[in-house]
Amino acid sequence: MLRRPSRLLARALIASVPALALAVAFGPAAGASSAKAAAASPSAQAAAAARTAIEHLAIGQHGADHRVSGHAQTLKGLTQVQSGNWSGYADTGSGFSKATGSWSEPSVTCSGRTESLAAFWVGIDGYSSDSVEQDGTLAECYEGSAYYYTWWEMYPTNDIQVVGETLRPGDAISASVVRSGTSYTLAVTDSSRSGDSFSTKQSCSCANSSAEWIAEAPSGSSGVYPLAHFSTFSLSSATVSTTSKSGTISSFTDDEITMVDSSGRVEAQPGALNGSGNAFSVTWERST
Repeated sequence: MLRRPSRLLARALIASVPALALAVAFGPAAGASSAKAAAASPSAQAAAAARTAIEHLAIGQHGADHRVSGHAQTLKGLTQVQSGNWSGYADTGSGFSKATGSWSEPSVTCSGRTESLAAFWVGIDGYSSDSVEQDGTLAECYEGSAYYYTWWEMYPTNDIQVVGETLRPGDAISASVVRSGTSYTLAVTDSSRSGDSFSTKQSCSCANSSAEWIAEAPSGSSGVYPLAHFSTFSLSSATVSTTSKSGTISSFTDDEITMVDSSGRVEAQPGALNGSGNAFSVTWERST
């Protein structure tokens, strides 16, 4: 989950090349080359600043902060609830050992200077517990430009760990969290860019009381960020297992979660599960 307010670690990679000696040696051509390098540097600096801005990001904020009291209703056996920062589906029960899902990375539309974020993930825990084991992708609007990342998090053991920074809209993503005892394997695959893919093993004596497939407005030290204006998040191929049963989202007790702001206005609306119970879409409505 993107924990209570999850945090991403920042790693900025900026390359600088001395140009003065080249300019002296090669004259005007070298000067043109150094001018090009100078023109490119603000972009690198902006990317570094954007990465730093999400250094203390929180994703998968724990369950006590998700459900908005007084807005739950049961419809056709499905519990519909509202949240201040999640939209999607959560299965509840016990002994969860696997959650998987796939999606095409949504693009985000950035305008103005306000920083906004949208995280897309699968995970175990976080809906009704203080522990979270999760991974997925993150889109950030920073100073009017969009940046995309892959990441994982084990809360409260660590903050969000950013792995890939070359993710692009339209990339085919698959994500999974698989538990064996107290060992968790978290993996994300970007079929278009191998540098964004990863698999890591972590340990935790966690609750294993829920599984989730979520679009989230992450949180920071000042609270929940505005939700970045994303194109539709369409999750598919969802599977889920407990120690005694395997199936899809609809195979278990599932909650449909709508993200709302403090005034009750919808920010992100999940659609119904498909007939197989393993796919749905989330539609962006407003940032805040």
